[in-house]
Amino acid sequence: MDLIGPDHKLYDVLRKPALPQFDNIRPAAIARCSSTDDVTEALSYARATNLPLTPRGGGHCFAARSSTTGLMLDLSPLSTITVEPAGALATIGAGARLASVYQRLHEYGLTIPAGCGPTVGIAGLTLGGGLGLLGRRYGLTCDRLVAATVVLADGTVVTCDAEQEADLFWALRGAGGCQFGVLTSLVFAAVPSPTATRFKLTWPRSHAAEVIAAWQSWAPDAPDDLTASLTVNANEAQIFGATLTEFDPGPLATLAPEIDLRTDLSWPALKASLSEGDPDTRIIHSKSEFFRNPLPPDAITQLLNAGCELNFTPMGGAYNRVPADATAFAHRNERFLLEHAGPDRNAIRRSWSIAHAYASGAVYPNFPDPDLTDWPTAYHGPNYSRLRDIKVKYDPGNVFSFPQSLGGPK
Repeated sequence: MDLIGPDHKLYDVLRKPALPQFDNIRPAAIARCSSTDDVTEALSYARATNLPLTPRGGGHCFAARSSTTGLMLDLSPLSTITVEPAGALATIGAGARLASVYQRLHEYGLTIPAGCGPTVGIAGLTLGGGLGLLGRRYGLTCDRLVAATVVLADGTVVTCDAEQEADLFWALRGAGGCQFGVLTSLVFAAVPSPTATRFKLTWPRSHAAEVIAAWQSWAPDAPDDLTASLTVNANEAQIFGATLTEFDPGPLATLAPEIDLRTDLSWPALKASLSEGDPDTRIIHSKSEFFRNPLPPDAITQLLNAGCELNFTPMGGAYNRVPADATAFAHRNERFLLEHAGPDRNAIRRSWSIAHAYASGAVYPNFPDPDLTDWPTAYHGPNYSRLRDIKVKYDPGNVFSFPQSLGGPK
């Protein structure tokens, strides 16, 4: 373990999270962890110095849970990816980021269903569920997890799967955040890396209401091989995504969009095509909820006047063919996710309040919302009680804590 203090030349490079609104959070020290033994040593150091701690894989947490004023465990050196082609098993270090995961697995003709952000960390994504362009075909990222290595608060190292430490394995698949221990490696049942078509359909913003209405009636019920997301900003409405078969725009064709298709893309190339351009360095805030029913026309009109960006993600497909109690991720009966985003918090809260009357009340654990009052129900639904029991079993001292964590803040 390399211990890095504020006077080290790498300190500012390593401490900065992906989201600029949390740049001001300065850890007392950073522990660079290159092995499971390093993580064990870091936890021992935190106990000896009485420092709160948090691990960081990618640093994209909407609620700054991967930042701390205590000891930050930098897991980025834990990024080795190994593949067993015969069994289509991929063992991925907890510090790996998605771009490298896709590229490495593609060398073996494999991939996993996961998100699009190239610098998103695989561990955090999996812990909260994991939505992505292959999710309607293969399920959540956590649905493909078959084993994990975890360092518990007292330094004990456990390997969990469906047979051993089964409660912990269940909880790691969708509870969100680092709540039970520090993951150091994850094993996934990989799927074939497809050749696919990336599509973008664009309209002027003046068409946004009819585009939203058409999208709601189409995208959540589309064939599993197609995932179409929708974003509406100040200038335009755009539906984008990927299909493993020939692209059929369905009812959207009658709305005369500007169409941009890129066919026969490898999966890493398709993912990269959705991240083209300069990184967004704006301070963006967000709130979100799941929905089981379409938004009515009046609500859509009000949302379009609320003053923030709207991002719709389709659910359905394989996401919803898993029982709610099969993993910690409880949200298996939703049609879509709506995120309200932008620099103006008041506009976001206003937009969220308009949509909230029609929402299911469920919230994606990877989009944590500090404003929530009944967060146990929102994040965990009927799985909350079991998760609390597992928390007490594996982290009785509540070492891994943060606001809205299962053990509560310390």
